[in-house]
Amino acid sequence: MERRAAQYVLVVDDDPSIRLLCRINLQLEGWSVHEAASLEEARRELSTEPPAVVLLDVHVGLESGVQFLNELRRDHPGVPVAMLTGSVEHPTIGEVAAEAVISKPFTLEQLSQTVRVLAAGGRVESPPS
Repeated sequence: MERRAAQYVLVVDDDPSIRLLCRINLQLEGWSVHEAASLEEARRELSTEPPAVVLLDVHVGLESGVQFLNELRRDHPGVPVAMLTGSVEHPTIGEVAAEAVISKPFTLEQLSQTVRVLAAGGRVESPPS
């Protein structure tokens, strides 16, 4: 599997169970996983080495992951992002500048496949609702 220089996935979600699920399953796929429970923690993580992929919740506590995505695009334009959402009215790729949108609950295969495709420079189209 071809990977970018950065060998880790950054999971940004205020829900510890989602972070744990992502970490365990992505580690089984051979990824190093860094976690951020807030956007401030995510900023600190991004200030060192940019990750291969960011998994970003649409709502991180009371903060907007979609607004943070704009900041990510400005400061780290080459980092692919998959938005995680549990909202019924979730955004589509066309509505956000992300390479993928993963609806919660998601399967482990959806998670792994999305990270693999994004790390290789691809884009994942949302399945029809």
